[in-house]
Amino acid sequence: MTEVDEGQTLVEHLTELRTRLIWSILFILGGFFVCWGFSEEIFNVIRGPISPYLSTDSKGLIFTAPMDKFMAHLKVSFLASIILTCPLWLGQVWLFVAPGLYANEKKYVVAFIAFGSALFLSGVSFVYFVVYPAAFAFLMNFGGTTDVAMISISEYLSFFTTTTLVFGAAFEMPLILTILGMMGIIDHHFLSKMRRYALVLLAALSAMVTPPDVVSMILMLIPMFALYESSVVLVRIFGAKRSE
Repeated sequence: MTEVDEGQTLVEHLTELRTRLIWSILFILGGFFVCWGFSEEIFNVIRGPISPYLSTDSKGLIFTAPMDKFMAHLKVSFLASIILTCPLWLGQVWLFVAPGLYANEKKYVVAFIAFGSALFLSGVSFVYFVVYPAAFAFLMNFGGTTDVAMISISEYLSFFTTTTLVFGAAFEMPLILTILGMMGIIDHHFLSKMRRYALVLLAALSAMVTPPDVVSMILMLIPMFALYESSVVLVRIFGAKRSE
C-alpha cells in the first residue's frame, strides 16, 4: 500500500479522537495509582527548587486549609503520571494522526514515540534544572533579604505544574511541525519564510508562560528558537521524502 488511507468523515475523526483521549486518560490514571505510592518522594523532588529560599527550619511550604496537603499529593501524583506515561499517550497521538500518513511513513511509529518522549522529558528537565533555579534565585533575592518568604503549597504547585507542562509541551514543537510536514500541510520553505514571525511569537509565548523576569524568558526563548530551526531541517528531510 502506497496511498494515504481513504478519508474519514468528520464524525469518524471525532469518534477516533474520543477513543484516543479515553485511552490516554486511562493510561494517566493507571500511572497515577503507581505514583500515589511514591507521592511523598515526588513531593520532595518538586519542592527542591524552592526549598533553599523558604524561611521555615524544615524548608517546607505552608498550608492554610485541612485539605491542602491531601490535594497537593493528588496533584503531584497526576503530574508525575503525565510525565511517566508520556510514551503511552504519545502512542495514542500517533494512532490518531497515522491515517493521514502514507503506509511507508507509518513505520516511523517507534521513532515518533521515542523522539516525542525525549523532547517532552527534555522540556521537563530543562525547566527543572535550568529555569527554576535561575528564576527563583532572581525572584526570591530581589529587593534584599529583609522580607521573609511564606509560600503556600497550593500557590507553588499551581505555578510548578503549569510551567512544567507548558515547557514539556513546548519542546514537542519539532515533532508537531515534522508531522505537519509529512502530511503535506507545511513545508520547509514556509517555515523559513515565517522565521521572523515565529521569533516574535515565541518571544511573546516565553513572556507569558515563564516567571515574570527577563532571565526566565530568555532561558525559554533560546531553546525554543533552536527547536524551531531544527524543525525546519526535519521538515525539509521528511517533507522531501513525501514529495518524492
